Amino acid sequence: MKHRKSVLKLNRTSSHRKAMFRNMVTSLFKHDKIKTTEAKAKGLRGIADKMVTLAKRGDLHARRQVLAFIREKDVAHTLFNEVSEKFDSRQGGYTRIIKLGPRKGDVAPMVQIELIFD
Repeated sequence: MKHRKSVLKLNRTSSHRKAMFRNMVTSLFKHDKIKTTEAKAKGLRGIADKMVTLAKRGDLHARRQVLAFIREKDVAHTLFNEVSEKFDSRQGGYTRIIKLGPRKGDVAPMVQIELIFD
């Protein structure tokens, strides 16, 4: 039974999953939207929202926590300077998942996850 288990394993080891989500979060903040499978996007959503919340906090400890997860300094810099200002009045729900339909090769449900800047 999957009671009280909140981690999406995605049939990967923990180190592979952590590296994959690091790369996906970096790409999301670099390009503002990415195309991926539905399960990966649902796992990414919580991590991306946490990074935006840390960027909105803006202190040194939050910056170090973000840099421990996002390894590209320029992406973290834009996250703290530009993205946090755009989400200043928003209380959560920083990402949107839009369904695109099945992938041609293996019929996996594809989605586009993007940052909401209204």
